[in-house]
Amino acid sequence: MTHNKTVFITGASSGIGEATAEIFAANHFNLILNARRSDRLEKIKAELEKKYSVKILLSIFDVRKLDEVKNAIKNIPTGWQKIDVLINNAGLASGMSTIDEGDTDDWDKMIDTNIKGLLYVTRNIVPLMIKNNSGHIVNIGSIAGKEVYANGNVYCSTKFAVDALTKSMRIDLLKHDIKVTGIHPGAVETEFSIVRFHGDVERAKKVYDGFDNLVAADIADAIWYAVSRPKHVNINELTIMPTAQAQAGIIQRK
Repeated sequence: MTHNKTVFITGASSGIGEATAEIFAANHFNLILNARRSDRLEKIKAELEKKYSVKILLSIFDVRKLDEVKNAIKNIPTGWQKIDVLINNAGLASGMSTIDEGDTDDWDKMIDTNIKGLLYVTRNIVPLMIKNNSGHIVNIGSIAGKEVYANGNVYCSTKFAVDALTKSMRIDLLKHDIKVTGIHPGAVETEFSIVRFHGDVERAKKVYDGFDNLVAADIADAIWYAVSRPKHVNINELTIMPTAQAQAGIIQRK
C-alpha cells in the first residue's frame, strides 16, 4: 500500500515529533523531518527507512531563525514540494518562575520557538499547499493553552497564542481547502521537563511521579487519527489528558 503523500514534521528528533514520524512512516507517508540535532535525525532516518521502506528527507534548521527557515524550505527538492501535511511540533518550555522573577532569556526562547517558529515555518510551507489547493496543518498546542497554571505565565501565553493562531489559520486557509487541527496534550513524559528545568533530570522526573502519564505515542496516535479522516471531515481540536489529570495543575498521584 502506498500513499505517495508527504508529511513535514518540525521538532522530529525526539518525543512527540519522533513518535509522529514513526506512525506516519508505518502508514506509508514519505517524511521530511526537521530539527537542529542532525545526529538524532540521521539515526531516526536510518531506522524508519529500514523498517518501513519509506523515503525520508532531512531538513536541519532552527525554527527560530527566519533566514534558516526560508533557505531550507526554498531548497526543498522539486520532487518533495507537494507537502500534504505540516505538523508544527517544535516547541518548548524554559523555566518555571513567577512573572516578577522570570528570566527574560527564557521568555525569548519560548516566544521565539512556540509562536514565531510556528509562524515562520507555516508562512513558508503554506504557499506550497495553496499551489496544490490542498493540505492539512496540525499545530501542537497544550493544555497550557487552555488553562493557566501557577508559574506557567509566559509558557501558557505562548500556547494560548498557538490556539488562537490555529483558529485563525482555519479561517484564512478555508478557501484553499487546507484543513487546520489543534492537538492539546496534558502531561506527556518526553524531554519537555528536562528542557524546562534546564537539564535538571531529577527535578524533571518528579513531574511524572505517582501517576500514569501520557507518552509520545499517545499524541502521535491522535495526530494520525485527525489526519486520516475523510476529506470532508476536519478535527478542529483534541485535548488529550492522562486519566489522572483533571486540569493543568490538578493530578491525582498514588
